Amino acid sequence: MSHDDTPLTVTQANVRMYAPDGTPPPDAPDWIDHFDHPYLHGAFAPSTLEYEAEDLEVEGEIPADLYGAYVMNGPSQRFEPVNSKYHYYDGDAQLRAIYFRDGKASFRQKYLRNGAFVVEEKAGKAIWPGLAGPYDFRLPGGPIKDVSNTDVIFYNGHIMSLWHMAGDPYRVDPLTLDTVGRETLGGKLHHSLSAHSKSDPVTKELFFFNYQDEPPYMSYGMADPDGNLVFDIDIDLEGPRSPHDMGLTENYAILHDLPFYHDVDILKKHGRRVMGFHRDQPARFGLIDRFGRSETVQWFEAEPCYILHISNSWEEGDWVHMTGCRQEDPMPVKDPADHHLASMMAYRRRTHIMYKWSFNTKTGETREGMLDDRNTEFPTVNFNYVGKKSRYSFNQIIPVPEEGSLEGRCQTFNGMMRYDLETGETQRYDYGDGVYGSEAPVAPASGTTPDSDEGRAYPVTFITDTNDWSSACLIFDADDITKPIAKVKIPRRISIGFHTTWIDGHEIWPN
Repeated sequence: MSHDDTPLTVTQANVRMYAPDGTPPPDAPDWIDHFDHPYLHGAFAPSTLEYEAEDLEVEGEIPADLYGAYVMNGPSQRFEPVNSKYHYYDGDAQLRAIYFRDGKASFRQKYLRNGAFVVEEKAGKAIWPGLAGPYDFRLPGGPIKDVSNTDVIFYNGHIMSLWHMAGDPYRVDPLTLDTVGRETLGGKLHHSLSAHSKSDPVTKELFFFNYQDEPPYMSYGMADPDGNLVFDIDIDLEGPRSPHDMGLTENYAILHDLPFYHDVDILKKHGRRVMGFHRDQPARFGLIDRFGRSETVQWFEAEPCYILHISNSWEEGDWVHMTGCRQEDPMPVKDPADHHLASMMAYRRRTHIMYKWSFNTKTGETREGMLDDRNTEFPTVNFNYVGKKSRYSFNQIIPVPEEGSLEGRCQTFNGMMRYDLETGETQRYDYGDGVYGSEAPVAPASGTTPDSDEGRAYPVTFITDTNDWSSACLIFDADDITKPIAKVKIPRRISIGFHTTWIDGHEIWPN
């Protein structure tokens, strides 16, 4: 943290606070004017309006076999924060969904009404402090708010929202976006769930992991397609960890024990969550039987690192492979110009590279290596190929600021990259100056299966243009992402979100 007390201005943070004609972002709450904070302005400014719109305007043509819903979860702060230490991850969960059917599109935006949201809505103000603290252990439900704003998956006929720090999962109606209630897996789920638990789009089963500061430090479990808990296995670790994702193959789940985690003593004594990278500890990956037929975990060691997001995992003979975005050094990249928001800004300047790990279940050998050195994240694959060998990964491009430059300081996505893991070739699409994208789920063409051509699919992404505060959904052909095949205009600005999912139309329109 810099000791310079000079206030950081939004312009110093290189956030486009206004459009070139001086227009501020529409639909933002008035209270943000009191906060000179980069993650409460510009493309990050909350958009608190709940609404729906039918028959959206389209440039180009929506493919007839694009049938289903693209749903994004993300932060949109409803009330003025408790203090000036608002963190980008603190905003209330807001779901945005675009529906494709018969060549037409509709849109809905609605807040998730989980337990913490309801408490603050009744109070008419924010109650919990954010991630930057200081934490208040006297507050109901925990020292910070479980916002459930990180991830979204489809399971047992409902959307499920999840939080990156492990929180209460919530069920949401996929068509109305109304909050149904907490997911309990038939009344047998007695702990939280982490973001990036997996719902298999083919078998419809749920595979989840959880982590916490008290023993057992991790658990792994499964629920059947009808919402019933099948098993919940405690995983033995040496102490609290902060895993973010997991891999899933035909026969295995791949659990992460990574040497980047917070100091529990500091949290309890000082109310602050301080992360540390332990370079003397290897990264460990645990293979456990996917279906709980054995509780034995086979651990593999690799070079120290941190991983936010996995692209895909699969098996070939005795080898289990996993691709994803690796952080060689997850500690924050500090810059004196960051001033009082140094820590948050620094963490968002880390680099992430496409990487592959391979584990031999017979010999215990680990092989690993870089696939590309460009800074990309939020990787996705064709939903038909989750847990199976896939050729393509669709990643969001993160601009890397040059030394002394303010460019890219807030780490928005400015383009999409398609990696061909067979040939090493890449395709790229740049969203444009001042235009920011979102994670792009890859929607299989309606009627295709895991045996179909992987390229018969459509990456879709929301974009927001800070030049005029317009938003849209871009549709690409998975075989060629160098130009979108359609642009669907969204009536109002979408604030930047986190993770997304694709829901096959037959799941939500059974007739």
